[in-house]
Amino acid sequence: MTDTIKTSLLAQLLGSIKMLEQAIEACPNEFWNDEQEFWHKAYHTLFYLDYYLADNPASFAPPPPFTFSEFDPAGAKPPRVYTQEELLHYLNYCRALAIATIPTKNLEQRFINAYRDYSQFEIIVYNIKHVQHHVGMLTLLLRQKCDATPGWVSTD
Repeated sequence: MTDTIKTSLLAQLLGSIKMLEQAIEACPNEFWNDEQEFWHKAYHTLFYLDYYLADNPASFAPPPPFTFSEFDPAGAKPPRVYTQEELLHYLNYCRALAIATIPTKNLEQRFINAYRDYSQFEIIVYNIKHVQHHVGMLTLLLRQKCDATPGWVSTD
């Protein structure tokens, strides 16, 4: 049963990642860094997607050129605007990480940080919810700005 659960969790997370990818790809250049900061909402989503995939959050580090800015309690933004290409590269990194790690996770192992004490099972579900929450926000921005919205993805 554990393999079925891991397979299902991975499929649903990959579906969420695909929807995020479609949203990033659909954003026109003129809206990437306007007052809504589409790029930063997408980056935030990817940063935490990566973080919540970590077996040990204490040893987490985002890949270069990304920073720990999302952990700043004052809400500091990254030192520069990340490009669509950079965020799509980060998305592919996260997708590969999910594919490589979820099948091998011990779902009972704890994910513990200052705010959460979840099993790996629960942090994966939380991760799916977090990605979908932000995909909803990004989709709304796209609909309002340019009437371009990504489609629904069941699994990827």
